[in-house]
This record gives sequence, structure tokens and C-alpha cells, in this order.
Amino acid sequence: MTESRRIPIVEKITSANDFVAQENREIFKQNGVFAINIMAAPGAGKTALIVKTIELLKNRLRIGVIEGDTASVTIDADRVLLAGAPAVQVTSKGECHMDALMVREGMKQLDLAALDLVIIENIGNLICPAGWDLGSQACALISSVTEGDDKPYKYPAIYRNLDVLLVSKTDLLPYVDFNLSYFQQGVEMLNPGLITFTTSAKTGDGMQPWLDWLLSKCQGQP
Repeated sequence: MTESRRIPIVEKITSANDFVAQENREIFKQNGVFAINIMAAPGAGKTALIVKTIELLKNRLRIGVIEGDTASVTIDADRVLLAGAPAVQVTSKGECHMDALMVREGMKQLDLAALDLVIIENIGNLICPAGWDLGSQACALISSVTEGDDKPYKYPAIYRNLDVLLVSKTDLLPYVDFNLSYFQQGVEMLNPGLITFTTSAKTGDGMQPWLDWLLSKCQGQP
């Protein structure tokens, strides 16, 4: 009788992704680029916050954006271009997350040597992106107050490996049922001491600490 063997297909796929991700990280480093993977649920305000960030930092940093999308519509990439930053869109063809190979294709379309910061806008999802290393030096999550304050309790995995958290749309706090203390308690249980900024891309409130953090990272500070 032939002995059956268990083939860990998923492990092989993720292992290959991690290999490419490490190569991506080295390429970013060699070009003096700080890359950040920004994740969020659909509608959390990723693009709005990225556009605001570009508008406020474009005179101090050379910024490029890799846009992940499930389809070939270029709405978000067009907004980035209008804000004054080069952008390339990578289409996942229906997949709910980006992977390191998609990022590599986007990197090929950017002049990395002419950039200080690359923002990777991941596909809107709170589950799939959590398990995929893209080769960035940092991972961020944008969590909107309009989503509710229970997201850390419902989607713990995506909060565990973050370097920074941005609570967005804070200008709407007077109009939504969102308990910031309850939300932060959930985050703290999953990722103690996580750097957190409360922001509003619409009003600009809370943006400066986030900008200062990005500037420090681009300058090589820990």
C-alpha cells in the first residue's frame, strides 16, 4: 500500500509569499524608502486619509502610492494623482487581500530611488490582509468611528501585528455611538502599547502627530 502524504499547500504558498516579502523589504531599504501597509474595512476612509497625508507632507517627503483594488477601476489612484503623488494600481482580480508579488509588480512601476515614502493601500477587508506580509517596514490600520467600537473584539487578528493605529472620522463622534475608551481597551488587550492616533481627514484634526510619526520613520528613527 502506498503511504499517503500530507501536502501543506497553504504553508508553501505563505512561505513563498514571505520570501518575496523579505526581498521587497530589502529593495525598499536599498533605495532608502520607508514603506507602510495601510489596511482598513471598506469605507473606513483609507484613501481620504492617504490623500490628506500627501497634501500635508508632499513638500517635505517624496511620496508614492501602490493602490490595491479588487477591480480595474482607478478612482482611488486618480485621487492620489490629483493630490500630487505618483500612483500605480495593482488589481487582485477578486482576491480579498494583496500579497507580496502584487506589491513587487507595483514597485516596478515606481521610481523608488526618487521616493522617501511608499504607502501601500491594501484592499478593504478586516480578515484577509492580516495574514499576508507585503514587505513593508510597518503595518497600519485605519478604524473609523462609524464602524462601531467593537471591531477589536470581533476582528482580533488584524490588530495584533500592527505598528500604528489610526482612528478616523473623529469629526463624526458627536453623531455616532462610539465609545473610544471601550475601543481602546479592546486594542490594548491585543496589542499593548500600540501607537494610536485619532484623526479626521476632513477637518485635519489629529493629523500632525501622525505626520510627525511618518517623518520620524522616513528619517530612520526607531
